[in-house]
Amino acid sequence: MKNIVKEEREKQQLSQEELAKKSGVSRTIISELENEKTEVITNVSLEKIARALGKKVVDIFFIE
Repeated sequence: MKNIVKEEREKQQLSQEELAKKSGVSRTIISELENEKTEVITNVSLEKIARALGKKVVDIFFIE
């Protein structure tokens, strides 16, 4: 799944660990998303990450 998690996280000057704490999603999942290493993630996790970044899911995640 394509996404702009890393770009948004860096724009907001957050580390992966800080985003993990803010979103309640593990740093491992965030890292895997940023590196496009995972295709399996719950909608709840997508929503938590987007909300933590102050964005909508559709603004962060893209299906090719």
